[in-house]
Amino acid sequence: MGSLQKSNGGMGSLASLETSCGYLLQELQIIWDEVGEDNFEREKVLLELEQECVEIYRRKVDTANISRARLHQQLAESEAEFTHLLLSLGERSLPGRPEKMAGTLKEQLNSITPALREMQLRKEDRVKQFRVVQGQIHKISAEIAGQTEYNDSTSPVSVNENDLSLKKLEEFQNELQRLHSEKSDRLQRMENYISTIRNLSATLGMDSSLIITKVHPSLNELSGLSKNISDGILEKLDSTVKSLQSEKQTRFDKLQQLGKTLSDLWNLMDTPYKDRQEYLQVSNLSSIPSTEISTPGTLTLDMVQQAETEVKRLDQLKASKMKEFFFKKQIELEDICRRTHMEIPSRSEMEKIINQIDSGEIDHADLLTSMDEQISKAKEEAASRKVIMEKVEKWILARDEELWLEEYSTDENRYSVSRGAHKNLKRAERARVMVNKIPALVDLLISKTKDWEDERKKVFLYDEVPLLAMLEEYHILRKEKENEKQRQWEQKKVQSKVVAEPDSPFGIRPGTSSRRLSDKSINGGFGSASLLNRNPSPGLQPMGPNSINSPSQGISSIKGGKKTNRQRTYSQKRFSYHLREDTVSVVSSFSGPFSP
Repeated sequence: MGSLQKSNGGMGSLASLETSCGYLLQELQIIWDEVGEDNFEREKVLLELEQECVEIYRRKVDTANISRARLHQQLAESEAEFTHLLLSLGERSLPGRPEKMAGTLKEQLNSITPALREMQLRKEDRVKQFRVVQGQIHKISAEIAGQTEYNDSTSPVSVNENDLSLKKLEEFQNELQRLHSEKSDRLQRMENYISTIRNLSATLGMDSSLIITKVHPSLNELSGLSKNISDGILEKLDSTVKSLQSEKQTRFDKLQQLGKTLSDLWNLMDTPYKDRQEYLQVSNLSSIPSTEISTPGTLTLDMVQQAETEVKRLDQLKASKMKEFFFKKQIELEDICRRTHMEIPSRSEMEKIINQIDSGEIDHADLLTSMDEQISKAKEEAASRKVIMEKVEKWILARDEELWLEEYSTDENRYSVSRGAHKNLKRAERARVMVNKIPALVDLLISKTKDWEDERKKVFLYDEVPLLAMLEEYHILRKEKENEKQRQWEQKKVQSKVVAEPDSPFGIRPGTSSRRLSDKSINGGFGSASLLNRNPSPGLQPMGPNSINSPSQGISSIKGGKKTNRQRTYSQKRFSYHLREDTVSVVSSFSGPFSP
């Protein structure tokens, strides 16, 4: 009905126009009639008027067509923009807007314009939200990347207006939340690193601010800069913490070892408590794990150096005391060896051990154990040699008497009446008894010595000379003396028969000589002291090493071979002997008693 009314209104306007035109034509006809205008002119004017009217109508129609087309375009563009906004915002429709529009173009355009405006406002608001979220994302990402100079004005945010949906906005918000969480986590890690660095620096006696500033100036609170939380800074902080922890562990291990050494030295030398107090903190570290060390100044370089200096001082004191201990043990060992005629440790071996004490290469416990073992083995070996040594002493005593008897037998005045002569006669009788037992004693000694050497797998030395060699040479010389004595005895018998007188069955009595035995010979005989002035037989040379301990036993004060400081001639040994050729012929104690 509205359209029809509008249409009727238009027709009325045309009718009114036709009435106005008709009136004007009538007035023009009247004028022409008065003027007397001919019909040709009239037709020409009317034709011109008709053309002008058609032209005016055409222009108006064209203008109306253009206006209608513009309205169509505006309507289409509005609908397209509305549809695009719906899609970009992720919405299906706008509540309150009809799905299908009716009415004129202007009515349709007027009906879509408010909805379009509302969608545009929504878009602007949504774009702002995207720009804020993306701006924060870019800023935090720049901080994580280490770009502390990020500026929003110089780094505009580009928003994709084709996708402004709530879903996309939620994705950006989730990303922003993740970045916030990561930033918070990085800041927390950074604070933990900085706190750890401060604690470690305090324990090690270092300046934490210098260490932190060296990692990055922004980490120092006094710098006023935004903290750099990039991966590179976190890696530097982690590396710094590990370096400090390694230094802490190194110093802790060193102080722990120094503390243990101090405790050992204190216990070893019975150091008073007051002298220990200054370094008790160091010695107590041995019972504390390194993770529990957090007291400031506990592991400073000064403390390490002071502990090292104290250990060095105590080491020197220990070396001095170890030398005293070693010398005491060495004297004890040498005394055992000397009393039992065993091999005495050489001076070069002693100097070697002293050098080891000075250089710290030998431990006190090892030295104590080694010396105790050597002394124990020396005592054990001395005990194993006791039976043999007792018989050797008897043999030496018998040899002394044998030598005295040889000298006594050569004295031509031994039967004369003189002071002390009867004592010498009694001693000679006792000496003959002892000398007669020598062969059995030597055989027994040889047997026991061989058994001892087989059991011990070593040579039995007597004052660094093999005992068997001495016994065997003595046995050989004894046989030679017996043979020589027998030969001279037979020769003497032959001579006695030749020169004997018929009335003298006893032969010629030896003449009287003025030579007398000395008081020493009469009273003391040729004791062991006489053996010290005799030279060794060529065959009695040392037969190699005879050490108490095996060479494989750690530290030993007694080694095989002759010692450089004890290379004395065999003539200085109490047990040395040499049978002189000028006395062999007069020995008669092997086959029977001497003549009175």
